[in-house]
Amino acid sequence: MTSTTLAGKTLLITGASRGIGLAIARRAAADGANIVLLAKTTEANPKLPGTIFSAAEEIVAAGGQALPVPTDIRDENAVAAAVAAAVQRFGGIDILVNNASAISLTPTPMTPMKRFDLMFGVNVRGTYCCTQACLEELKKSAKAGRNPHVLTMSPPLSMKEHWFKGHVAYSMAKYGMSECTLGHAGEFRPFGIAVNSLWPRTAIATAAMQMIPGVDVNLCRKPEIMADAAHAILLRDAKTTTGRFFIDDEVLAEAGVTDLDRYAVVPGTRNFIPDFFVD
Repeated sequence: MTSTTLAGKTLLITGASRGIGLAIARRAAADGANIVLLAKTTEANPKLPGTIFSAAEEIVAAGGQALPVPTDIRDENAVAAAVAAAVQRFGGIDILVNNASAISLTPTPMTPMKRFDLMFGVNVRGTYCCTQACLEELKKSAKAGRNPHVLTMSPPLSMKEHWFKGHVAYSMAKYGMSECTLGHAGEFRPFGIAVNSLWPRTAIATAAMQMIPGVDVNLCRKPEIMADAAHAILLRDAKTTTGRFFIDDEVLAEAGVTDLDRYAVVPGTRNFIPDFFVD
């Protein structure tokens, strides 16, 4: 089953107040999808623009329906309440996008255990928790023939030293998300639920990236490249597209999009900052 639109589908997206999560939400909203936004930001922050409520306004403006639910995905009770709110408002959940993530590109002596716990709590536990909480609704979606997907923003699994040595904690936390994809793809395959990961080939210009010292966002691509790639994946047949670790430009090439200049922060850029974990 291949569709050309996400119209009428309900997506639950974590970390949806800004960046890649919001871009994915806007792209789905343009089809007429229902978007359940989970994020912690309820008040504007000069360093991190955008709140869960301003994001909801953007989604409505793009053509979708929005349900903002302030949520700390480390809290399983809060996640369960968010899922219940989604079901009450929209009748179910067809797609889960595990986008929320914490980052600290620090070596071991410079990574306090509080930061370690944050990354594992948000990245690994949060991804697992949200997937677990949405599972019954995704099963119902499958039985109704609505092509359910879980899509996680995490990298291909690559057990090479150079991806770990500079930031062991962060690498483990991101690969933990990818391990969820690997395992849940196999576990959920009998239900007809697709579970995949998506990762960028180049650095993406997000608020989090701008806070990393030394990063020139002019050498990055816009979040919209991830949004368009995610959209293409979510339209694929859930029964035949699962357990994959997609790279954004490869997905777009398969969809016939090879001119990526519109995604560049500075059009005409050729030498982008490469992202991590892509061999």
